[in-house]
Amino acid sequence: MQTNKNYFLSISIIGVLFFIFGFVTWLNGTLIPFLKLACDLQTDAEALLVTFAFYMAYFFLAIPSSFILNKTGFKKGMSLGLMVMALGALLFIPAAMQRNFSLFLSGLFVQGMGLALLQTASNPYISVIGPIESAAKRISIMGICNKVAGALSPLVLGAIVLKGASETEAQLNSATDVAIRSNLLQELSHRVIMPYGIMSVVLLLLAIMIYFSPLPEIETDGTSGKEKQNKRTNVFQFPYLMLGILCLFLYVGVEVMAGDVIGTYGKAIGISLDETKVFTSYTLWSMVVGYILGIITIPKYIKQQNALALSALVGIALSVGVYFSTGYTSIVFIALLGFANALMWPAIFPLAIEGLGRFTKFGSALLIMGISGGAIIPQVYARIVPSLGPAAAFFWIVVPCYAYILFFALRGQAIGKNQNN
Repeated sequence: MQTNKNYFLSISIIGVLFFIFGFVTWLNGTLIPFLKLACDLQTDAEALLVTFAFYMAYFFLAIPSSFILNKTGFKKGMSLGLMVMALGALLFIPAAMQRNFSLFLSGLFVQGMGLALLQTASNPYISVIGPIESAAKRISIMGICNKVAGALSPLVLGAIVLKGASETEAQLNSATDVAIRSNLLQELSHRVIMPYGIMSVVLLLLAIMIYFSPLPEIETDGTSGKEKQNKRTNVFQFPYLMLGILCLFLYVGVEVMAGDVIGTYGKAIGISLDETKVFTSYTLWSMVVGYILGIITIPKYIKQQNALALSALVGIALSVGVYFSTGYTSIVFIALLGFANALMWPAIFPLAIEGLGRFTKFGSALLIMGISGGAIIPQVYARIVPSLGPAAAFFWIVVPCYAYILFFALRGQAIGKNQNN
């Protein structure tokens, strides 16, 4: 049993990790317009390959991550994940020098690989380090670390790489000389070298610190209580986990729609790049408010499954607001989706891994695969925008997702949870 001092230290260390992968993850909202400009991309679908490359890494690496964690344990696995992320950040340097979009995407994929390992370790760790009934509260605390970092990251990176973005865009559009235009693009591309070089060093130092930290190893492979009576022989015999994977897939999709696509949406309705580059921060500050509310209310005043159901209903209502509004009002509704989304991950993850026992690591890996929703759903949006328009496309993408999340909260999370065969 951990002492209060060790418990607090463990929570603090994991909080630092959530801050780091929040900072890295939500840089995508700035990278989308930056790389569209710097790499001279022609469509939003091309630019949204940023989220595709980043989030698809979770799909391919989540299950290998579970096997790695079985060999390394949680602490060493987290350290390894940080090292892989540092390598991904380093790839941005040659990518910027060559202004090579494919190499940028490779760097994002490698960063996603590291995050897949980091998240496969840290999410079940924070879920089972204390009582499962209060897991949503602990994940909400981690969410604040994650989203505060996420709110800061587009402001920091945007101030460096998108400084004077509208003026640069105008110069590129008016440049007729190929050499002048190429120089402008090269100067713009080089702006990411310094921040990503610093990031790689910081990530490497953190990896070393985690490796030598007193973070305790926890055991999830044993069985106790009702799990001792559970005769299920593989992870696919838990229906609520399977439903939870789809739920997490759809949730991450709508989270990315609200957090990363908000800038693209703003540009599509005529708002300048100088303004849209910080829209991601509005969504993330909205999420922070939701997390604080979750810490106060879960589980003292509301169960985590009820909080999930209420969040889904709020998401549907705000999505209707996006559809029936225009201009900055629609941007406000999208940003407020951050509030609706805040308690979804903290509720879905513990509800889906509860009672898995020795299958916890593999079940966590399957859930982490669901993060690939952040790759697929924005691409679907980008493909239907030309025919439906931004408001209708946004509505018809996110509302069905929220409807399924509501089903999971009300019914899906309980299917098969109490069966013992």
